Amino acid sequence: MRLSYRLVNALLVLATIVGMSFALYLEHVTGLEPCPLCIFQRLGLMAMGFIALIALIHNPASPAFKRVYAFLAGLGMLWSVSVAGRQIWLQHLPADQVPSCGPGLNYLVNVLPLKEVLSEVLTGSGECAKIDWTFLGQPLSVWSFVFFSFLLIVCIWQMLRRNT
Repeated sequence: MRLSYRLVNALLVLATIVGMSFALYLEHVTGLEPCPLCIFQRLGLMAMGFIALIALIHNPASPAFKRVYAFLAGLGMLWSVSVAGRQIWLQHLPADQVPSCGPGLNYLVNVLPLKEVLSEVLTGSGECAKIDWTFLGQPLSVWSFVFFSFLLIVCIWQMLRRNT
C-alpha cells in the first residue's frame, strides 16, 4: 500500500493535534508548567503542522512544490528535535553545572529584542533542566525527542520519495 502525499500530510496534521493536545493536557490539567525550551519545541511542532495543513489543502501537482512543503515542515521538526536535544543535555548535566534559573519567557519577550530572547532561551536555564514528569523512567524531553525525530523522518521521507 502506497501512502498518498495528501494522506501523509493529514497524518502530520493529526500528529500535531495529538502532540499539542497532550502538551496542553499536561499544562492545564496536571499543572505541569512548560519551561521556555518546551514552548520553543511546541513552536516547531506547530510550524510543521501548519505547513502540512497548507500542503494538505493545496495538494500541489508539482513534485517541486511537494518537496518544498516537506522541506519546510522538516525544518520545523528539525528545530523541535534540536531544542529537545538541548533540553536532554541540560537535564543530564551535573547539578553544579546547571545554569541558574533566569526570568520567565513572558518577561524576556516584553523586555528584550527577539534575537536576545532566542539567545537567552536557547542557552537554557535551571528550570529547563528540572525533570517534573517521567514515563517508563524517561523524562518528557526524551519522549518529545523521539516523537519529533519520528516526525522529522516522515518529513524527510515525504521530501525524498517519488510522490503520488
